[in-house]
Amino acid sequence: MQPRIRIVCPLLVCALLFTAPASRARAEEPPETAIRKVLNAQVDAWNRGDLAAFVQGYADDCVFVGNPLVRGRSAVLARYRLRYGSKEAMGRLSFSELEVRPIDSKAAIVLGRFSLQRSAEGGGPASGIFSLVFHLNRDHWEIVLDHTS
Repeated sequence: MQPRIRIVCPLLVCALLFTAPASRARAEEPPETAIRKVLNAQVDAWNRGDLAAFVQGYADDCVFVGNPLVRGRSAVLARYRLRYGSKEAMGRLSFSELEVRPIDSKAAIVLGRFSLQRSAEGGGPASGIFSLVFHLNRDHWEIVLDHTS
């Protein structure tokens, strides 16, 4: 019985070490590529009117710097629903001048501009700048701090 354990254990260890789960593959993706995918998914969600999907890019314990300061993904969602409660108010979102600056293997800062194209009934066009802090949480990048003006 003892020789069998010696043979099985090394094989099990090798199988665990050399089997790359999907989450490991995503974590090994370059930070800029992975972060841009999160931002693209947010734009897609916004433009189809899905605020719940839009805020999936945020960490559960995120902070949105505004007046007032908003803490937590569910509070950020409530803020967006209050300000952009209709498709007309949401308009069409785009990001530009994106600059992803990795800090280390688990953190990055993103700078950019947003633009909302919307009708006068929806509040008219709006644009501004933002800075985001992204953090790698296990296998996915998420926004932990959002400062938009």
